[in-house]
Amino acid sequence: MAGPPKLCSSIHGGKSLFPFPASSSSLLAKPIFPLNAYTGSALSTGGLSCRHGLWRRAGGLKCRATSTPASVQPVTDGVVVEDKSKENLVSGDSIRRRFIDFYASRGHKVLPSSSLVPDDPTVLLTIAGMLQFKPIFLGKAPREFPRATTSQKCIRTNDVENVGRTSRHHTFFEMLGNFSFGDYFKREAIKWAWELSIEEFGLPADSVWISIYEDDDETFKIWHEEVGVPVERIKRMGAEDNFWTSGPTGPCGPCTELYFDFHPEKGIGEVDLGDDSRFIEFYNLVFMQYNRKDDGSLEPLKQQNIDTGLGLERLARILQKVPNNYETDLIYPIIQKASELANVPYHGADDKKKMQLKIIGDHMRAIVYLLSDGVLPSNVGRGYVARRLIRRAVRTGRLLGIKGDCKGNIEGAFLPAIAETVIEMSTSIDPEVKVRASRIIGELQREELRFVLTLERGEKLLEQMLSEALSSAKKIGRSSCLSGNDLFLLYDTYGFPVEITTEVAEEKGVEIDMEGFYVEMENQRRQSQAAHNVVKLDVENGGDLAEMVADTEFLGYDTLSTKAIVQSLLLNGKPVLQVSEGNEVEVLLNKTPFYAESGGQIGDRGYLYITEDQSERTAVVQIQDVKKSLGSVFVHKGTIKEGVLEVGKEVEANVDPKLRQRAKVHHTATHLLQSALKKVIGEETSQAGSLVAFDRLRFDFNFHRPLVDNELDEIERLINGWIGDATLLHTKVLPLTDAKKAGAIAMFGEKYGEEVRVVEVPGVSMELCGGTHVNNTSEIRAFKIISEQGIASGIRRIEAVAGEAYIEYINGRDSQLRRLCSTLKVKAEEVTTRVDNLLEELRAARNEVSTLRAKAAVYKASIIASKVVSIEASSPIRVLVENMDDVDAESLKSAAEYLVDSLQDPAAVVLGSTPDEGKVSLVAAFSPGVVKLGVQAGKFIGPIAKLCGGGGGGRPNFAQAGGRQPENLSSALEKARTDLLSVLTEKSSQ
Repeated sequence: MAGPPKLCSSIHGGKSLFPFPASSSSLLAKPIFPLNAYTGSALSTGGLSCRHGLWRRAGGLKCRATSTPASVQPVTDGVVVEDKSKENLVSGDSIRRRFIDFYASRGHKVLPSSSLVPDDPTVLLTIAGMLQFKPIFLGKAPREFPRATTSQKCIRTNDVENVGRTSRHHTFFEMLGNFSFGDYFKREAIKWAWELSIEEFGLPADSVWISIYEDDDETFKIWHEEVGVPVERIKRMGAEDNFWTSGPTGPCGPCTELYFDFHPEKGIGEVDLGDDSRFIEFYNLVFMQYNRKDDGSLEPLKQQNIDTGLGLERLARILQKVPNNYETDLIYPIIQKASELANVPYHGADDKKKMQLKIIGDHMRAIVYLLSDGVLPSNVGRGYVARRLIRRAVRTGRLLGIKGDCKGNIEGAFLPAIAETVIEMSTSIDPEVKVRASRIIGELQREELRFVLTLERGEKLLEQMLSEALSSAKKIGRSSCLSGNDLFLLYDTYGFPVEITTEVAEEKGVEIDMEGFYVEMENQRRQSQAAHNVVKLDVENGGDLAEMVADTEFLGYDTLSTKAIVQSLLLNGKPVLQVSEGNEVEVLLNKTPFYAESGGQIGDRGYLYITEDQSERTAVVQIQDVKKSLGSVFVHKGTIKEGVLEVGKEVEANVDPKLRQRAKVHHTATHLLQSALKKVIGEETSQAGSLVAFDRLRFDFNFHRPLVDNELDEIERLINGWIGDATLLHTKVLPLTDAKKAGAIAMFGEKYGEEVRVVEVPGVSMELCGGTHVNNTSEIRAFKIISEQGIASGIRRIEAVAGEAYIEYINGRDSQLRRLCSTLKVKAEEVTTRVDNLLEELRAARNEVSTLRAKAAVYKASIIASKVVSIEASSPIRVLVENMDDVDAESLKSAAEYLVDSLQDPAAVVLGSTPDEGKVSLVAAFSPGVVKLGVQAGKFIGPIAKLCGGGGGGRPNFAQAGGRQPENLSSALEKARTDLLSVLTEKSSQ
């Protein structure tokens, strides 16, 4: 591995912050990491200008004070202080840390990356750093801090086919960002971006170009007159490149981008910033200053915001002086592991194999972080994204020649070995990945082995497609060609590599329709882009309402009744001053005892009363549900049962105590269930969703197989034991970092503030939870699992009852059992034996009926055998196509088998029937002589079944099919007779 290039000296302890050789700007041929540790004075976490306040500008050096104001201090959220004295300053981890420190020293709140599963139904996956701040940008959530900085995990798959082909395309990437929520704007954002790039990271000023929106003169003046960037290095560009929009309507604004020039020696004439061989965009600043209305006009936003994104992989490429993002220390170790498994040295590989190694390096990062964040492979939604990436990695590995697990097991999986490298590198990105390592590895292994079977089926299908293409070409006298649709089917459904399809087809002398394949690919990509890669923002009335209504004070932990003031009323979603009897209404109170739906627990039910003269109720509102909106505003949804409700009136808010107790019982039982699952099936299992209702609880969790009876029994035993222990629960509010250090488990899908509520069942469970809970486990009374099932690949679901719901469930079951005993005339303990006997008698009776039906069908077949038609040939071919009326499918099969056996070979039989209303049954039985002529039952029966609104297939000698249009059976059988006579006549004469 090459060492670091010779560094230019600077006044930073005699060491340069930027490892570019003084005499050359050319890129190294190989990655330069790990660099030798830099020595000298440690970097500060402030402006990081020269210690004498020198600020390097495009036009030279200019003195400037860079000290951070005393009032602006670094703001962090659980950030670990690292020893930076021996840090490699251009490693990916260091770049991330230096960016965060830079903005923390300028008063930005440091926040962790949000999950790749966004809390936003309009977006499939987290695709941008700003996504977690969307409610703040819209004014729908309170601004807890004026500015923030993050390093956000992101996934984008709209350009997946470019991964490995270009130097910069990725599915998984990290976006470093600084954000302002109505605080600073263009001037500060621009100056800090320049200071970060030139002073902190030491980029040569004459190698940084700027793009701006063509009409944004304000931004131009800041860049040119205040920062000092020469006019010739500022490019005005159109709306397509430099005007950010969230959609047809909503927040929007101009943006400015920073580009790095790898070849400044080429000069400034006729420059195209889109030239990837020379430039790379590495920092984008979005000035969110307008709202686009329905008529297309722009109006200034009440709160102007800053949203920026700096691509970590791109800046690492620049600073580490490697030819592409893949050879940075963020990805290259993964490539090295794949290279080792494939026995293909990366730097000695040809371009094709390098591309394949890059694909694995990229995809494995996306796969590991998706699995860690709870995205399991499936055929829908984000699970489909994970499955496609895994399959692409598997087939790419096979193209590279990786076989088995590379540990001697040819049937094993190789992705887990590469995933271990990704997991080892994950600490600074997401420390939870290592905690979930065993689950990630297990799921990856299962999915790879499942896919290998699918891939093998694809190989068989390809052979069949090639055979049909050759046969078809022979008939019409043209060259054979595999259609683009077939290519895409193999690629998309079976994960079959186009490269292998091409090679195999060429060996068979079959051409391939690549143009048609690209059309299918483009159609899918267009749909993917439209569905998954736009962050939708809308400025609605909610933003105005947020300014008018304060957060609701929740009192429900301590009381079920309180006096409150009606702050706002919504009728059909619109604010009104009063609502009369009979109307459905949404009520916003200044304080409430009602729990609003969150954390899986449904909202409380109850009543609002207006009482006059201490006793007379003049208005009654029945509350059926409570939800949170606009941050922490509780919306009470109900119906006016009596009187009139007005804004400003005082109401008495009463929660239904029996329903609240049911919710408390089920919520605490859910915590006990998670603890029991971890004890019985393993600590690696984790929550994937939950529902806490009045009548039951539902708990979804990550696990790869059904639970067996003894495991379910053990879970129930543990939980009922904890209930019987009568343990007092402890609840307390702690800083988030302290709660996590104490071992508290975060609930799935929940967001947490700086302080969190911790609910602990001592010795059993400790979770971050804002829900309502019992005071003592004995209040739960009893717990019973009522079902366990799979709901998606790798996701299991348990439904259970506790407390009063448990009593109702047991009483219901007891009532059913007593009725069953009465009907069967047996005691409760004899029910199982009696049912088994009845089932055996039923099976025997059904077998007898089936045998009689088959005999009847065979008898009927013997009668219609006289209708056979013969085709004259060296060996006459007997053909029989008939309708057998209402014969069932199994008897139709027996009749066809009887006929094809009784008729002399060669013989072909096609029978149809309508066994039930709206159903068609078809069967084709061909003797060996007919199959030898090239006519196959499985292929023949399919088109006939389609005429009856169905389909089917089978073996060359025997096939069954069905349909839903009995009225078409006669015409379908007539076509079968005509086609069969025609094709057999043709074949027999050849």
